[in-house]
Amino acid sequence: MTTTANATFAVQGWDEKTWEGVPQQEAPDPKVTYAVVTYTYTGDLEGESEMRSFMSYNKGHDTHFVGIERFVGKLHGSEGTFVLQHTGRANGMNVQAEYFVVPGSGTGDLTGLRGEGHSELSGHAEHYPFALSYELG
Repeated sequence: MTTTANATFAVQGWDEKTWEGVPQQEAPDPKVTYAVVTYTYTGDLEGESEMRSFMSYNKGHDTHFVGIERFVGKLHGSEGTFVLQHTGRANGMNVQAEYFVVPGSGTGDLTGLRGEGHSELSGHAEHYPFALSYELG
């Protein structure tokens, strides 16, 4: 049976560097960057995570990204860790992303977790909505 977890997340840290290790304005086009991003989650998902992302910026200001996020905490009260794989794109302040639980990545009470979701975010905010449709066991 599929269950949906609804939560919000907040960005706690964002450390982004260009592929060449130079400031973004000095990097050649198309710019390729690597970011380490930390999050906190509240709601049906309670905990912290760290994501490692690669991003490609083009001259039209579209950004495409892929990322791996390791979550530590609780999902509907079940404690453990799991990994999400993200893909998406951003255009200005609008972000569209899809993500899924990496098979076999669940530990503790989250062993056997399977799930996926998508998000559409716009603008800067302190908290962003997050939903994960999942099965456990």
